Amino acid sequence: MKIAQNNTLPPDRLAEMASIGAKLARLRTARQMTQAEAALRAGLSRNTAYRIEKGDAGLATAQILRYLDAIAPGKSLLSLLQEDDPSLIALAASEKRHRVRDLTKAERNKLDF
Repeated sequence: MKIAQNNTLPPDRLAEMASIGAKLARLRTARQMTQAEAALRAGLSRNTAYRIEKGDAGLATAQILRYLDAIAPGKSLLSLLQEDDPSLIALAASEKRHRVRDLTKAERNKLDF
């Protein structure tokens, strides 16, 4: 009988799976790779890649590790969780808002409602 793993896990474990999936998706995006390309490199279907990134608990650990290796060869799951990949650091820096110029005190007061 087929059992849906998402129904058997406690909510905190489901959140962990979702977090791992989100980190994989972010790493893939930082490495400028499409989901289909990563799936092809891992030998998985695009649907499986989608399920991995959404945190589906019914997938084998080997599939998740193959997907990680396709995105970032040689990276470990621990490295993924620590988010220490240079491409992730560069993506975070590019997403950070930068002020074009500092406002004067009068301009700040004018914007203060």
